[in-house]
Amino acid sequence: MKATLILANGAVFHGRSIGAAGERVCEMVFNTSMTGYQEVLTDPSYAGQGVVMSYPLIGNYGVNGEDNESARPWVEAFVVRHLSPRGSNFRCQYGLGDFLRKHDIVGIEGVDTRALTKILRSQGSMNGMITCAEHFNVNEVMEKLKAYRVTGTVERVTCPRPETYPACEEERCHVAMLDFGVKRNMVECLRRRGCRVTVLPAHTPAREVLAGGYDGVMLSNGPGDPADNGDIIREVRKLYESGLPLYAVCLGHQLLALATGAKTGRLDYGHRGGNHPVRDIAEKRVFITSQNHGYVVLAETVDPAVAEVSHVNVNDGTCEGLRYKRPNCFTTQFHPEASPGPKDTEYLFDRFVASMGGEG
Repeated sequence: MKATLILANGAVFHGRSIGAAGERVCEMVFNTSMTGYQEVLTDPSYAGQGVVMSYPLIGNYGVNGEDNESARPWVEAFVVRHLSPRGSNFRCQYGLGDFLRKHDIVGIEGVDTRALTKILRSQGSMNGMITCAEHFNVNEVMEKLKAYRVTGTVERVTCPRPETYPACEEERCHVAMLDFGVKRNMVECLRRRGCRVTVLPAHTPAREVLAGGYDGVMLSNGPGDPADNGDIIREVRKLYESGLPLYAVCLGHQLLALATGAKTGRLDYGHRGGNHPVRDIAEKRVFITSQNHGYVVLAETVDPAVAEVSHVNVNDGTCEGLRYKRPNCFTTQFHPEASPGPKDTEYLFDRFVASMGGEG
């Protein structure tokens, strides 16, 4: 079946349908990872977005039931140069094409993803539509693309009720994880370090968190514009003022920055992939990190009496982490649980556990 991708700038790409038949409007972004497509598809931070994989061969090791980062995929659409017709790996349970169809994800292959990525990189992320229709009205499509905006995504991806996960071994700490779109491996990294983790819905009031007897609070990753979450930001401010050990990642990092007076801004095309170099200023080391974000904390707006920049993106100099002046509070923009290096930045979980009185 034929499929067509239309971008908001008028560019049109023709290819073949590899997922669910139909039509999907979303924000188109690109990811530079060579592997990890299953983790990308199930990362809640991609809610409302279509992902272009810049690496040309996708699906070659198939899909399994163990590597999902959440209970379901969140990507709206998937764009690849070539979809492997079968997966070749001892852990493979079924093909990527079957996975896309099962979860109603619209996909297209046969697209020049190099040219498409260059457009998104030079002109910025933009809305797009994938359609399997033989005929469509370009003017109507452009109106749909103009009207579309990624909103309400935190409410879509957060858990409906608290869920508690026991420590893998002897329990040392009890962590409250505010779920703005948490990835499963983030919880597992804490569990392996002796933490019982209670995952809480995004809009849980601070008073409930503070009354829960937790040793520390973690603010998770998640999708969308951080500035859209005014109610959450006000509650995050209360958690910050409580003095509890606090660690925040990605969207959580941005929300805490906004809660303490800093500002965020939109990147032209974002950071998405498993190969982004980040410098830890204190450690004087560069780590290869996994990232997925379209917004960034503006370093020049951070009050030096409140926090200082702790990590910097080597490619463009943007803020990748903050160390707050109040005790036991730090944040990172990148994902320490995703292990692209392969486990370089997991030391941040050790630091968080140590701040709660557990062993680092």
